[in-house]
Amino acid sequence: MNPSILITGATGSVGLELAKQLAAKEIPFSALVRSLDKAEALKHLKGVKLIVGDFNDQQSILNALKGIENVFLLSNSSDEAEHLQCNFVDAAVKSGVKHIVKLSQFAAELNSPVRFLRYHAVVEEKIKSTGLQYSFLRPNLFMQGLLGFADAIKYQQQFFATAGDAKISLVDVRDIAAIAVERLITRNKESEIFNITGPEAISHNKIAEVLSKVLQKQINYVNVADQEMLSALLHFGFPEWQAEGLIEDYAHYARGEAAIVTDTVKDVTGKLPRKFSEFVEDYKSYFE
Repeated sequence: MNPSILITGATGSVGLELAKQLAAKEIPFSALVRSLDKAEALKHLKGVKLIVGDFNDQQSILNALKGIENVFLLSNSSDEAEHLQCNFVDAAVKSGVKHIVKLSQFAAELNSPVRFLRYHAVVEEKIKSTGLQYSFLRPNLFMQGLLGFADAIKYQQQFFATAGDAKISLVDVRDIAAIAVERLITRNKESEIFNITGPEAISHNKIAEVLSKVLQKQINYVNVADQEMLSALLHFGFPEWQAEGLIEDYAHYARGEAAIVTDTVKDVTGKLPRKFSEFVEDYKSYFE
């Protein structure tokens, strides 16, 4: 019997964790990958069916969607993500998909000053317009995003951002994936929007304090100006659209718009969301 669940973005942080959790529950699923060479982490998972395809190739998407009822929608970061995801939704309708679980973003709104939040909102509206059942997962800033600063923390004992003293209710990717699992496997569910956060809102200075305690060495947070951060991102090879979008994201955090704490993780999974200190303990080797 072919799987009825398709995961897109299956090699990324959320998609891979979702795949691992489905495999642990022995739930068969298909995973869309651009290349089998990039799917080493998926190949040996129990119950996985790898399908090669690309969001830019509509026919490959239609092939991947054959027999699929539930889709986890996530695409690579791209300046065409909005367009590609909307095209994917059209293909899902054509293929008879019943339910789309879309990974969106906390505070997604059509009139947001943050381009990423606008794009997610456009895709959400597109899905709503089809009449398909939907689950929009809107997580706050990922704890695992700190892994991008791992070398700076390890070798320089510091990390940089433009968040000021604002508090953010960071969430662990493993908790996001657990909610996605529940929405993909639960039958007869209503369409719903899920604002997903961790159990506490903390500042970047508090992040540094927790890192210092767990790693047993002083780690400092350095707040920098937007232009300085933008220049650094461009220097490290980020395309201009993405670098500017990240600055907009952090301005959103700095305005205190991401400090809300919800009970979504517990309400959906029955388990308490992971604290930031638990994340650091589990990923300690990346920072040492």
